[in-house]
Amino acid sequence: MRTRRLLLIAMSGVRVRSEELRRLGMTLPGFIERGRVVASLPSLGLLTLAAHTPPHWEVEYHECDDERDLAGRWDVVAISSLSARIHEAYGLADRLRADGTKVVLGGLHVSALPDEAEPHADAVVVGQGEAVWEELLSDLEAGRLRRRYGPRPFSLTRARVPRYDLLDIRRYNRLTIQTARGCPLDCTFCGASRLLSAFQVKPAAQIRRELEAVLARWPRPFIELADDNTFAHKRHAHAVARLLGEYPVRWFTETDISIADDDALLEELAESGCAQLLIGFESTRRASLHDLDSRRWKYDRHPRTINAIRKIQSYGISVNGCFVLGFDEDDPGIFEETRDFVRESGLSQVQITIRTPFPGTALYRQLAAEGRLLSPAAWDRCTLFDVMFEPKRMSVRELEEGFRSLMSALYEARETARRKALFRRCVRARRDAGRSGG
Repeated sequence: MRTRRLLLIAMSGVRVRSEELRRLGMTLPGFIERGRVVASLPSLGLLTLAAHTPPHWEVEYHECDDERDLAGRWDVVAISSLSARIHEAYGLADRLRADGTKVVLGGLHVSALPDEAEPHADAVVVGQGEAVWEELLSDLEAGRLRRRYGPRPFSLTRARVPRYDLLDIRRYNRLTIQTARGCPLDCTFCGASRLLSAFQVKPAAQIRRELEAVLARWPRPFIELADDNTFAHKRHAHAVARLLGEYPVRWFTETDISIADDDALLEELAESGCAQLLIGFESTRRASLHDLDSRRWKYDRHPRTINAIRKIQSYGISVNGCFVLGFDEDDPGIFEETRDFVRESGLSQVQITIRTPFPGTALYRQLAAEGRLLSPAAWDRCTLFDVMFEPKRMSVRELEEGFRSLMSALYEARETARRKALFRRCVRARRDAGRSGG
């Protein structure tokens, strides 16, 4: 069987469209720091596809849009792109196909809009790529490649260890592992929680194999769990925390506020090397959360937010609070309210974004039906920082200017230093309590 060649290209970095916001962000220490972290993450989806590629295929992994010497060298090029760069991905795919290279497109955006993607590819993958990847490559070799593959169910019990060996480890400040896929909540703006898969967890034995594969490349790594809600399944959550505690790792993940209810889990996280949790509080204004999810779960939990933040951080675990601006209940007063809430809560880190109607989401369908989208297919504005719709209680300009003002207030050097100093006090208090047996 002859050797074949596969190139995997990740186009995941995003550029803010707003020139004013881009200039502002380049001067704010806290914003720059988080941006560098996000930009350095490899594409776990493509590394996982590489693991499902038969051994007679040579595989390379590239990030970005470096087109040098790509044409003609590969039997197939697979491209995954976020919405914000999908038009660039389509352009690259068109150029490769014009030179005779087979192209496969996949990822969240393509799964949401396969009809849009199909003219730019020889095949598109809808949903979980692992479920169809080997069949797709077999069809390609046999000359019977279909235009579309999936969606098809895939259980994480069949997961394989991602091909971390394809990475130049010196380029990254952290690597990713997935312990759960999807999220049981159904927030209207979320483009990831249910589009690819219903919520499912990965067996602990498989997570262990992936951890050991990372440690084989990087003896003391920082790991970001590529989960939408790591601790939504509590029995699994305890298993993950205990497992991570067996290894010399520091790690970060995303979860929801209910983790503050579980003292035993918080203790396990503190002992396991958990450095930070990103929690989507979404809004400081409770009314903005009323119709966010079908169970009104976040609306009901809202009154306990500050106490939850303080409790989690008392274990020496940093909370990165995520807030979204531009809900229909938001008026220009929301920006000052958010600034004051961050200060009062003692959050060690904060992330603010603009409500973004990603394709395939309930939010996109709602705004399209109401005629409020500024440009229905302006995917390059899906950056989380550019306004794509007409707000209800303020103008587009007020939302843009209020967001920039809030960024300045939250991410300037003195405020960033203040949050870090508050958190260091939590860490010292936790350490002192441990020494005294308290």
